[in-house]
Amino acid sequence: MNRPADAAAAAVELFAPAKVNLTLQVVGRRSDGYHLLDSLVVFAGVGDSLLFTASDQLSLAIDGPTAGGLAAEPDNIVLQAARLLAETADLMPRAAISLTKRLPVAAGIGGGSADGAAALRGLCRLWGLSADQATLEAIGLRLGADLPVCLRGQPTRMAGIGERLEAAPALPPAWLLLVNPRVAVPTPAVFKARQGPFSEPSPLTESPADAAALARALQTRPNDLTAPAVALAPVIGTVLAAIAAQPDCLLARMSGSGATCFGLFAEQPGAAAAAAAVAQAEPGWWVTAAPLLA
Repeated sequence: MNRPADAAAAAVELFAPAKVNLTLQVVGRRSDGYHLLDSLVVFAGVGDSLLFTASDQLSLAIDGPTAGGLAAEPDNIVLQAARLLAETADLMPRAAISLTKRLPVAAGIGGGSADGAAALRGLCRLWGLSADQATLEAIGLRLGADLPVCLRGQPTRMAGIGERLEAAPALPPAWLLLVNPRVAVPTPAVFKARQGPFSEPSPLTESPADAAALARALQTRPNDLTAPAVALAPVIGTVLAAIAAQPDCLLARMSGSGATCFGLFAEQPGAAAAAAAVAQAEPGWWVTAAPLLA
């Protein structure tokens, strides 16, 4: 990593999209206890935003509709990313960062990881740093398993503990209904509650022709963490049923370790109508419709 002369930006603003696990298979476990995964990860057109401006010290201000979920967090991942990047580049971490939080916290859609990834990219631009993708992904993996894939921000097959990434086949246009019952489900507890044998990896290898074909391909590639997550938080089952009941829903599934679930739709009107119906029936839930970002 180096620092080109006069390359720093005065201010940088980045979007941090929600990460959605269309599939998530648990395929093994390492000797150190970390589980090995095989997952098709995509990103949705809804997320947080971050603004980075020059400053003589490092600071973070948080606002937005879900900012309250971070109120008790002593060291946000954005600050961790800033310090680790500065340490790697051998410079002082100086930046004023504003985070507008729209994604629910601890929700299985990588909100924190997306914020951390945006911090690494945004601060590289603010500080005039030149870092290749591999370097940033190595830094990101020290912060969390989902950081490397969030740095890519495009449909990706994620394997291992998050460090093995390869481009997914091209995906068709589609829309996602995202629903979270505002219940936090700790990831370690979900993995601990999981029972049964490990799955055989079955990655998507061909490009589906349309959203319906994508849904059919996903049917045989489940999320292995759904059953333990539902056992810990039965409301997840209620969410899945509410999504599946929507007229144009092609597939209803949980993302990550929960509790956010998604419905796959072919077009925006169906997803928007479903979002309106679920929000009206369950006003306490977090509900949104967003395009799948290809």
